[in-house]
Amino acid sequence: MSKLNLRPYQQGCIEAIRKSFAAGHHRVMVYGPTGCGKTEIAAAVLELTANKGHRAAMILDRRVLCDQTSRRLDKYEIDHGVLMAGHWRYLTYKSIQICSAQTLEKRGSFPNLKLMIVDEVHNTRYSTVEFIKNHQVKVIGFSASPFTKGLGSVYTDVVCGSTTAQLVEMGNLTPLRVFIAKEIDMTGAKKVGGEWSSAEAGERGIQITGDIVSEWIKKTFEIFGGPRKTIVFCAGVAHGQDLSKKFKEAGFNFVSVSYKDDEDAKQEVFKEFSRTDSHIHGLIATDILTKGFDQPDVMIGISARPFTKSFSSHVQQLGRIMRSFPGKDAGIWLDHSGNYLRFQDQWEDLYHNGVHSLDDGAEKPKREPTKEEKEAAKCPKCGELWQTKSDICQHCGHIRVRRNAVVTVAGSMEEIKLGKKTFAGNDRDLWNQICTLNKIEGKKPGAAYYFFKDSTGREPPCSYENAKTVPISPEVRGEMMRRKIAYLNAVKKGKVA
Repeated sequence: MSKLNLRPYQQGCIEAIRKSFAAGHHRVMVYGPTGCGKTEIAAAVLELTANKGHRAAMILDRRVLCDQTSRRLDKYEIDHGVLMAGHWRYLTYKSIQICSAQTLEKRGSFPNLKLMIVDEVHNTRYSTVEFIKNHQVKVIGFSASPFTKGLGSVYTDVVCGSTTAQLVEMGNLTPLRVFIAKEIDMTGAKKVGGEWSSAEAGERGIQITGDIVSEWIKKTFEIFGGPRKTIVFCAGVAHGQDLSKKFKEAGFNFVSVSYKDDEDAKQEVFKEFSRTDSHIHGLIATDILTKGFDQPDVMIGISARPFTKSFSSHVQQLGRIMRSFPGKDAGIWLDHSGNYLRFQDQWEDLYHNGVHSLDDGAEKPKREPTKEEKEAAKCPKCGELWQTKSDICQHCGHIRVRRNAVVTVAGSMEEIKLGKKTFAGNDRDLWNQICTLNKIEGKKPGAAYYFFKDSTGREPPCSYENAKTVPISPEVRGEMMRRKIAYLNAVKKGKVA
């Protein structure tokens, strides 16, 4: 037996996978947010498969991730081989194999394989997908952001391991404190495949490099009293180099890393940055830091790469600063890209509810918030995102003046009374839940409309047909039941026909 001890929700995830396979599914997606222990869940499933005398493999798309996963299995004393050319652990007879996607492509086959686990499936290579479709093997895909179009044609069921909200509540992740800073202006910018051109985003990002540096200096001293480890997500190599130069001119050591750098040199930089007394204040990169980079003592994330549709990348970036660490009360997010408000509705839905279906949330260009919505979402004095139930900014103490009983901020949480209870969500959350329950009850769309209008005094945020199917909260379900009982009592007393 290994030294692997799973948490209750991880055990529950494995049981859900078993049930999915038993129900006839052969390719199962597991959604697990950053910090849920996807590697531990995968390791346990690999070991269970090997203990039954079957072969199992975990596929990762980078050599460094294969080595990282192999070390984790060593930690738990799980015997395995690493299927990569030239690797010191090239032991093909082992029942458990850690394998690079590139090796799988070259081999073209994997004799007697019973189970394949694919990591980071939102980035899955075409050849890996083809292998899956052409071989009779059970497959489990893992992802913290399974929003890539087409995943629903590969995986036929979804298991939600946990939600971000649950992990924050358990202390496995830290909450976010978000500051809406000076934004990179992407007005009229060229798009490639529906996403803003990285070259143009980089050019425009360079125009506010000074603001990015000064905002970081201001916040790190206000919040921490001095520099804290930071990662910066930039728009390209030139943008990263410009940021590094400006930070150094201000007296801080920020190192830019990119695909152009020697792999050994990058690993030395990462090794130095991992030290508690590192002389590197921050790392700057485009995509390198969005996956497979787990540095829990990073306190600050800077978003300087605007996305119009890449919610998956946004989620991965947020996850880099949410890992828990002693003395870390929150991860600080300085948003210069506009991404947080752009994806806020989608992020809050994911945060609280997780993922229960594929392709419904496929990445599409998002509506750009108006100038008024952006201003209303943040404290006018320091830029921190307004919290749900407070009129006082937790950062600078600024007090906002309410014009009416409910402050409406696009995408933010609001206080909405449902009977005697308060609904902890926003207009879109409430409308999605009302429509979902309405459809389950077999009622006409008008019933959902009047339920929402009576509760909020406002029009629904979208049409009945465009409302998403989501989990229903006790508050919404309880209010629906209260209304039903009240109606039946009224009928009984002859007050309504």
